[in-house]
Amino acid sequence: MKVVCVGGGPASLYLAILLKLQGRSRDITVYEKNPAGSTYGWGVTYWPDMLSLLTAHDEVSARAIAQHSVRWNGGVAHVRDRITTHQGDEGFAIGRHRLLEILAERATSLGVDVRFGRPVPQGTSGLEGDVIVAGDGSRSTLREQHAEHFGTRVALGHNRFIWLGTTRVFSSFTFAFVETGHGWLWCYAYGFDGTHSTCIVECSPGTWMGLGLDVMERADALKLLEGLFADVLQGHPLIGRTDTDGPSQWQQFRTVTNRVWSHGNMVLLGDAAHTTHYSIGAGTTLAMQDAMALAGALRDPAPLPAALDRYERTRRRELLPLQSAARHSANWYENLTRYIHLEPHQMFALLGQRHSPLLPHVPPQLYYRVDRAVEQTQALRSLKRWLGPRVARVLQSK
Repeated sequence: MKVVCVGGGPASLYLAILLKLQGRSRDITVYEKNPAGSTYGWGVTYWPDMLSLLTAHDEVSARAIAQHSVRWNGGVAHVRDRITTHQGDEGFAIGRHRLLEILAERATSLGVDVRFGRPVPQGTSGLEGDVIVAGDGSRSTLREQHAEHFGTRVALGHNRFIWLGTTRVFSSFTFAFVETGHGWLWCYAYGFDGTHSTCIVECSPGTWMGLGLDVMERADALKLLEGLFADVLQGHPLIGRTDTDGPSQWQQFRTVTNRVWSHGNMVLLGDAAHTTHYSIGAGTTLAMQDAMALAGALRDPAPLPAALDRYERTRRRELLPLQSAARHSANWYENLTRYIHLEPHQMFALLGQRHSPLLPHVPPQLYYRVDRAVEQTQALRSLKRWLGPRVARVLQSK
């Protein structure tokens, strides 16, 4: 089998690794338009169960990922000048650059032909393989060449956000909410390599334009944001991407969906197939789980159309609750003023419940009181976890 992967992100590289582990004679090529070591983004998060999955599929790369990851516990929320904390949640983070380096080195060691600095050939006719994998992101060039067949739809989020780094290393997942004369601005921050942290800043369009961030040059915008988040940053700078300038660094989240995920021998992978809002911290995890499912489907000697259909059906089913959670999470932030005037510990508790399909339909203080009562009773906790996905499906069907 000859497989060509377009896009050198975590999904394509991990798929290449898994396919090579199934059979060293397989011919696997990965095309990445950017040079080796060139990537956007800062750190990515994942959870303990994902590390177990990685270990089960390829212990070598899992061990390297774990070795270069940092672990954080609990969360901290800064609301104006007040601070509240939550203990118990454990997660991991790793620099995106380091993750790609680990996966590329592992793939190359297994015999995968990883070609950096190679743009996507124009048209699928320039790609020769039994399977062509479009793993080139939410703006997939390969997918767009057949957008009508795939039934691609892109919905833009309401809020504006910017993906930044900082030299302050956060040991807990940290939120900060700052009130300005033009509305609220907030950030999510987490350490990922011992020297830097990711810091995503988000706000409503009114706040974005009111502060002038829609027209402000990058250096001026970073200086303004550093001042607004001075208490959280503790004197550390914010760092923007170096491959773009000006206000274009601000984005609206692109929710990508496709009616079908394959076209002949071409199949969509990762963000090219689907996206989930960054506030649930699962984008990279879901993309690599796509790779696991696709590799599993291609392992069996079934005809290719059946294998690709199995991959799509499996992943659609597994993604459904996470996509629902992502929609509700994005909605929570887009309706921040509904929750921000609660006591900080109450707001932070509802921040943790933002995936709930019930929260938008129940008065926040009532939801908080009921949820605290439920969490104190084991039987009610179990019922709540059982009901959650079912209620989400009912509301989604309406």
